[in-house]
Amino acid sequence: MYYELTDQFEVPASIDQVWQFFCTAANLTHITPPWLGFNANPANPATIGPDTVLDYTIKWLGVRIKWRTLIIDYSPPRRFIDLQTRGPYALWHHQHAFSPTPDNTVRCADRIIYKLPLGPIGRLAHVLIVKRQLLEIFEHRRSFIARSLGWTRALQPHPAIGVL
Repeated sequence: MYYELTDQFEVPASIDQVWQFFCTAANLTHITPPWLGFNANPANPATIGPDTVLDYTIKWLGVRIKWRTLIIDYSPPRRFIDLQTRGPYALWHHQHAFSPTPDNTVRCADRIIYKLPLGPIGRLAHVLIVKRQLLEIFEHRRSFIARSLGWTRALQPHPAIGVL
């Protein structure tokens, strides 16, 4: 089963400031809640670009999991897409999109298509644990972005997950 996580909000910054914030690899550590035990590989590049590979680990239910993503689309300053090439998901495709608005803010939109492994066990884990945790992660992310870029104006009340 495929799922879709979406989040949309505006920030009071220029498109260049927003792009720089999201392309700074070190910010991944800050936008991830501490309980996930996110650790970036020190050999990761400082900023992302075309074909950038990022390695990191997370702790999920006490188990250390290696995760690798590849930037498969890089269209400054409007969009980039990262794809998990190693990690806990059968599929993780994360599109980040940015567009300036007439009132001098930037609309930030995330769209993640993901699938869990293990068929029925993965679907059960999604219902019992994963969905709630992803929503918490993206609420934390939105909060950190607000503190970093001034504030956020929700364009949808909360991050949301649906079935595709």
